[in-house]
Amino acid sequence: MADGRAQIRRRAGPRLWLSALWLGLLALAALLAPWIAPKDPLAQDLFLGRLPPFWAAGAEPGYWLGTDSLGRDVLSRLIHGARLALTVALVAGSITCLIGATLGLLAGYLRGWVDIVISRAIDIWMAFPPVLFSILLIAVLGPGLSSIIIAIVVIDWTRFARVVRAEAMAQGAMDYVASAQVAGRSRLSTMVTEILPNVLPTIVVLLTLEMGIAVIVEAILSFVNLSISTDDPTWGGMIAEGRTSIHQAWWVLIFPLIALFLTVLSFSQLGEGLKDRYDPVLR
Repeated sequence: MADGRAQIRRRAGPRLWLSALWLGLLALAALLAPWIAPKDPLAQDLFLGRLPPFWAAGAEPGYWLGTDSLGRDVLSRLIHGARLALTVALVAGSITCLIGATLGLLAGYLRGWVDIVISRAIDIWMAFPPVLFSILLIAVLGPGLSSIIIAIVVIDWTRFARVVRAEAMAQGAMDYVASAQVAGRSRLSTMVTEILPNVLPTIVVLLTLEMGIAVIVEAILSFVNLSISTDDPTWGGMIAEGRTSIHQAWWVLIFPLIALFLTVLSFSQLGEGLKDRYDPVLR
């Protein structure tokens, strides 16, 4: 048993720390963007349009990852775009987790009419296609950071509620819950002190996955010009622009795609690594 736990922790170690390292560097770059970005991300110079990265022939000093068709620095736009991506991930993911996990925990443990009402709400909500629903909400609310966050929360709380409800139901049938009730603990105390700690690893995994999904949703909305102002740098907007000039300036498309891929993958692997390392059941 001890060898199994050690093997799980060794397997979780590399992906946990590599994911945390990338996200930490990304967060640091986002916080320090005004000071570490080499250029103004909005500054245009048509004479410097579509400059290649520093290692390619024809590169210009100071433009490390080249420029787009308007002469804007790709690296600076990537760094400033990370601010919006991480803000949406942290704020939207946290609010979605709080609402969905709370409802799922109440439905899974209290059961009865509480479970019926929440379960029916989940079924109705999940009948709507999520991407189309988010686009409709943004169209109604108008583009903007708050609109993106509201759209993600309204759509994705069901993901937490369904999974946490199932986990809470499974934990509620365990002997330790019955022992707590025999000992005289209230249902609320049992739910918070007994069931929640055992459901928490699942919630953490869902939270990190939701953060990755939030980054993707923001990129999709930026891609179709339904995010923030089109002048502000976003990864989705850069991808949309790079798609039209892939044969002349591939770097405008490839670098934001790489940043998006690594960020989503890191959120996913961070959650799995934390679960493997700190899950009380595995311990």
